[in-house]
Amino acid sequence: MTNLGRLLGRLWRGAVFVVRYEIRIWRSLGIWLFRPRTVPPGARAHRYAGPVTPLMIVFIAVSAVELPVLHLLLPWETVRLIVDILSVWGLFWMIGLLASVRVHPHLVTDEGIWVRYGFSVDVMVPWDAVASVRSQGRGVEGGRTVHYEQTPAGRVASVLVMKQTTVDLVLRGPTVFEDLPRHGDEPVVELRLYADDPAALVADIRERLRVGETTGPAGRAGGSGTDRGEVTISGG
Repeated sequence: MTNLGRLLGRLWRGAVFVVRYEIRIWRSLGIWLFRPRTVPPGARAHRYAGPVTPLMIVFIAVSAVELPVLHLLLPWETVRLIVDILSVWGLFWMIGLLASVRVHPHLVTDEGIWVRYGFSVDVMVPWDAVASVRSQGRGVEGGRTVHYEQTPAGRVASVLVMKQTTVDLVLRGPTVFEDLPRHGDEPVVELRLYADDPAALVADIRERLRVGETTGPAGRAGGSGTDRGEVTISGG
């Protein structure tokens, strides 16, 4: 492939990413405004937007104040109109970004736990894959939403909120989550996430695991991860 071909390929992928991101922003805003119930029947929602909400509200407030100020300060009507349109778009875009982390909470269901961050992370962890859960606050020096690190026990994936996690999901064995962004094709032995109320999430998960021990397939709660081998979990 020529340099021009590679450049055009990168530009195309970038354009597709931007368009998809934009659609998801406005879709999240629409859900927030017109579909207040986003939790399926029988599921329990656990929020994680606590640390990012104040920061987003500050940005939204600044944009709301900036809109009339720029309108009054700019003397050129055409420029003023363009700036007004861009400012209104930016204001609602940021509201949509806040909506994305409000309408996509973690979900604990009969099948497993959906680990989420806005629309960028949406990973289903079935109960058969979970060995244990614990509440553990951690700070991670990572600049991305999903951070990977190698530990003595194996590879760990962390879904960060403001570079923090509060809940550790210990898996039964090396598990591939194909829906995890960046290197999702490599197995992990632990998945860490953030919840505003980690104690409530841990209690909810343990309750489901206890139910699985008594009603699930034989041997579900027993055995080590190494006995089960590597498991691959893909999206539905």
